[in-house]
Amino acid sequence: MKKIGRILIYVVVIVLLLIITAVSYVTLALPNVGEPENIKIAITPERVARGKYLATNVSMCMDCHSNYEWTKPGEAIPADVLGSGGRVFDEAAGLPGTIYSPNITPYKLAGWTDGEIFRAITTGVRKDGSALFPIMQWPYYSKMDREDLYSIIAYLRTLNPVKTKDYPKTSLNFPLNLLVHTMPHKAPLGVLPSPADKLAYGAYLANAAVCRECHSKDDKGTLIPGKEFSGGREFKIGGKSYFSANITSDKTTGIGTWTADIFVQYFKSRGDTTKQVKGAVQLTDSPMPWYHYSGMKEGDLRAIFAYLHTIKPISNKVVNN
Repeated sequence: MKKIGRILIYVVVIVLLLIITAVSYVTLALPNVGEPENIKIAITPERVARGKYLATNVSMCMDCHSNYEWTKPGEAIPADVLGSGGRVFDEAAGLPGTIYSPNITPYKLAGWTDGEIFRAITTGVRKDGSALFPIMQWPYYSKMDREDLYSIIAYLRTLNPVKTKDYPKTSLNFPLNLLVHTMPHKAPLGVLPSPADKLAYGAYLANAAVCRECHSKDDKGTLIPGKEFSGGREFKIGGKSYFSANITSDKTTGIGTWTADIFVQYFKSRGDTTKQVKGAVQLTDSPMPWYHYSGMKEGDLRAIFAYLHTIKPISNKVVNN
């Protein structure tokens, strides 16, 4: 019996050592995506204009990194808070922890190199080497064209430096506080297709706008395979639940009966939420930042619509009360 007891003690000790070793490796050695690139991005008018468009109207950097009354989807972001961070994502919003969006104006980014910002946007690793929880959608931004990413960084460098306090550090619940270290990965990067190739161009923009992530049902943050773009993802705001719309080409529960004109008009009308678009009644309003998406170029919206209509139609009725 004593021999068995000693064996059990050895087994427990070995298991504990393995656990400690694994946790130490995950927390100390990861993430490992390499050093930031040694790049210096020239700030040109063309890059700033392109970056502003992407950050404001497509990839929604400004929406998440500005603490304003974002529950009102028909309003612009006040200039005095643009990019200043402080927006809170917590358990009340259905997240496993508490995350404050950081200040991305030159007030905070002045000490970051262009390579460090590029690494954060594309791999999910901060200046200090720690992991960014992918509520900042770097898995999608990592597939964008290098020049588009340079343009976003150039635009950020031109923002008004808004002085803010230091926000609380990200606090994630166990075991996510350990798993987050394993999430960052090297960026595959993509290539911006020619607008003449409407489907490829639309797919690129849909990725940059992170349509798939918000319009797909998930299970604890992981998208459910086969349900992409069919809606139903829950967003909790102010104690109320909203569910994203089905944007597949299903004719009963999605946008299969829509035309490209209706799609464009719906987005463009969202700059004024008092307007209604005939034929678009099946897509309900949501916390989606419509005002900013309304600024997308018509040709870009038509390309996204063309791409969405190539996606397998999925029957999934979404109801928002």
